[in-house]
Amino acid sequence: MGNRPHTMSRMGDVLAGFHAVWEFDTDSVLIRFERGIRRPKLFQALGERRIPYEALSSVEVTEGRRGTVVLHAMPRHGADPLMEAANGQLKEDADPYRLVLPADRETLADYYADELRTVLGPDAKEPADRHLVAAPEPPLNFKAYDGKASFDGRAVAFRWFWTGASSAKWKCGDQTFPVGELAGVEWRSPEILNGYLRLLERGAREPGTGEADQDPAAVVFGLGYGPVHESLPFAASVLQAVRAAEPEESPDGAPVRHRTGETRRDPADIADRIRHLGELHGAGLLTDDEFSTKKAELLAEL
Repeated sequence: MGNRPHTMSRMGDVLAGFHAVWEFDTDSVLIRFERGIRRPKLFQALGERRIPYEALSSVEVTEGRRGTVVLHAMPRHGADPLMEAANGQLKEDADPYRLVLPADRETLADYYADELRTVLGPDAKEPADRHLVAAPEPPLNFKAYDGKASFDGRAVAFRWFWTGASSAKWKCGDQTFPVGELAGVEWRSPEILNGYLRLLERGAREPGTGEADQDPAAVVFGLGYGPVHESLPFAASVLQAVRAAEPEESPDGAPVRHRTGETRRDPADIADRIRHLGELHGAGLLTDDEFSTKKAELLAEL
């Protein structure tokens, strides 16, 4: 499609900024994020990322704050699962595609911006048809307000906390979602009121609806729970796995909602859960039949 892009004329060049170092190669730029107490935690969690030039849509140099200049490379829509999951919610200082430099290096920033523009692919302005930037590798996990989220590369598991999970989630029990049964991920930043991570199930009649604290396909964030540097890489990793998985066909458009719980639980954990069910039952939040059914399910997992 179109002419083949140029290659960088000076392979191996390194450009160091305040929070990161960009190392230019013939077909990509390796971004190494610096560690330090004043560095964004997201950068520290990412460590380093290799960005193929074909994943970029444009490059610009702008004036930064307090005597700085910013070299900013923008990814193509759909090329980076991290930015796709973030969906524009990252604060400016946490954008991994921004390299902040002292203002006296503006000429150098302009030079590399021009160099990068020469290697943009012919489809730079078009959305990418696949992910071109790698997401963080599983296994990954983080603690949300109402449960622990884990991802092993094959399935996402939500294990509810009795101190935070709603009665609706306790009624459903712990959840496991194979990536082949998912259509996507919705991440609402924990830095925004009522943040959450919601899994969108393939074939569901109304995916991503309702309050997240009542949805067993979602975990909710809170102060100190599900911070950006933990939950966003998690969301990106799941999203990449979902996009790579072969679509699962549902017969006659019927929703696919096959969830499987964890087995062989710790007996003490089962006992705690049964006690909590008893509290819900005593408070009138569970009927006699619901209590008996969930108690039997928990006992069967011993």
